[in-house]
Amino acid sequence: MEYDFNTPWYRPTRICHVTSGSMYGWRNGTGKRPEFYPDTLPPVVNIGPGSPTGVTFGYGSKFPQKYQKAIYLLDWSWGKIFAVHMQPDGSSYKGTKETFITGSPLPVADAIINPEDGAMYFVIGGRKVQSGLYRVTYQGKEPTKSYVHKTKATDLTILRRKLEALHVGSNPKALDLAWPHVDHSDRFVRWAALMAIQRQPVGRWASKALKEKDDGKRANLLVSLAKASGIDPFHRKPTDPPVDSKMGRQIINSLLQIKWGNLSGEERLSLVRAYQITMVRFGKPEKQSAQKIISHLDPRFPDQSFEMNWVLCETLSFLEAPSVAEKGIGLLMEAPTQEEQMEYARSLRTLKTGWNKKLRTQYFNWFLKAANYRGGASFTKFIEFIRKDAVASLAPKEKLELAALLKKKPVSKSPAEIMAEAMAGRTFVKQWKFQELSKSASNDLKGRSFQTGRNMFAAGGCFACHRFGNKGGMNGPDLTGSGGRYSPNDLLEQIMYPSMEINEQFVPTFVKMKNGDLHTGVVVNLKGDRVTLNTDLYNPNQRTNVVRSEIDSMGPSPVSPMPPGLLNMMEKEEIMDLLAYVLSGGKPDHPFFKN
Repeated sequence: MEYDFNTPWYRPTRICHVTSGSMYGWRNGTGKRPEFYPDTLPPVVNIGPGSPTGVTFGYGSKFPQKYQKAIYLLDWSWGKIFAVHMQPDGSSYKGTKETFITGSPLPVADAIINPEDGAMYFVIGGRKVQSGLYRVTYQGKEPTKSYVHKTKATDLTILRRKLEALHVGSNPKALDLAWPHVDHSDRFVRWAALMAIQRQPVGRWASKALKEKDDGKRANLLVSLAKASGIDPFHRKPTDPPVDSKMGRQIINSLLQIKWGNLSGEERLSLVRAYQITMVRFGKPEKQSAQKIISHLDPRFPDQSFEMNWVLCETLSFLEAPSVAEKGIGLLMEAPTQEEQMEYARSLRTLKTGWNKKLRTQYFNWFLKAANYRGGASFTKFIEFIRKDAVASLAPKEKLELAALLKKKPVSKSPAEIMAEAMAGRTFVKQWKFQELSKSASNDLKGRSFQTGRNMFAAGGCFACHRFGNKGGMNGPDLTGSGGRYSPNDLLEQIMYPSMEINEQFVPTFVKMKNGDLHTGVVVNLKGDRVTLNTDLYNPNQRTNVVRSEIDSMGPSPVSPMPPGLLNMMEKEEIMDLLAYVLSGGKPDHPFFKN
């Protein structure tokens, strides 16, 4: 939901491939399952914030073939029709989005392809705003011959469907057919295999899963076993059988035998997630078992990956691991995005072990800082709820020691002040010219520093507006795929001269009123004669309402909301690290970061 925007559990409007038994992690509030959890599936494509009102396909249109094959998504509040181009990806698909039509305002409500003339017709309106009917045709030289779907199912798709056929009822052959694929590299094939096993009576396969010799397979299987043999307390009914404590102990003991070094990154997530599900469904383990789990996981924390740190911090905090307070606060202080910081703060909120006054002071000072972070309508409440739980977990002595800090009220700061804090200790380097950096951008992006690039991305305020690896704002282009769109010099030019070419999806609208007032922002809502603008890209809730009848003129702004001069407080090497970080898609194992 957009209420969750800029929180770690926010999930944008998206397209999902709904295969047999698929689960996409929809839960309330913080309970939503992130894409990296092994017990959910990833989307085909993330779109972003919006108010979806319709979907249609391009079949039957007299458009170029690429657009005949596209899926069209209608977004009412942001005034856009997206064309999503699908490509086979293993046994599923990946999509790339393109803004097909946009307007400000353009409250699109529905669309169809008319088979008679091959045109797209779409209507705008709703909520007492002006209605309209539009016809979209293609004028150009590309052929518009009707596309005939001839795509053949891939071998992986055939395998996935074979496994999905085992999802119905009890089948004695299912275990032998599915077992070899529970560690398949294709996530959808792996899911189909595990679901086929989960559908069989637990007694048939529990012992085999607990004794599986391959550590990767065992980690994946024990996620399924914990789910199949235990009931989530939230859904437990009085008529359900009692908790099978013996099974819970068996799963924990089996997980403890798995060697971390034998696992891939995804399998390590499965291992930690299996611990989590088992403890939720079968109860917190007794002290001796809890200590063994801590010994198994604590040496792995912290990790280079935010996803791994997410589940490790949660799990070790739940187990009251003695070192997690110090390690978690270290991550909280260093994390470059508010989503990461918020996740660590949430995980640590009920922890009672391992604190000292310095760590507690750092933790509660973070809440004063976070009060200036921005997000969806529920964002401020989420911060308050986390803090409330954290205060409740304090011992009486700690409350006395921290009394002055706990009474302290946050000071409201402007985006410029927040950015200045991020740049604290840095001085003006020089007003860089493109020619001074261009050669290095082309030739010197090897052996770069991933961490420095990431820090510069945060210090420059980039996360405030740009989505990058499922973190950051939505008021600028998603930069995750920049490496496939820009050369190093193209990206450098975009950063240095943001108004030279503004992405048409994010061009702000200027509104000049009859009384001379001027407003600039993004149209986010329409109702009757009222137009609502988001006038502060750093704050999604900063909105201005104007009456349409009082508008003198309205149009696209020639000035990018992205300020120039962002590189002037960075050294040349830091700028190169920043370019490498963006072009790598935020992947620490990218060749840019290898010496």
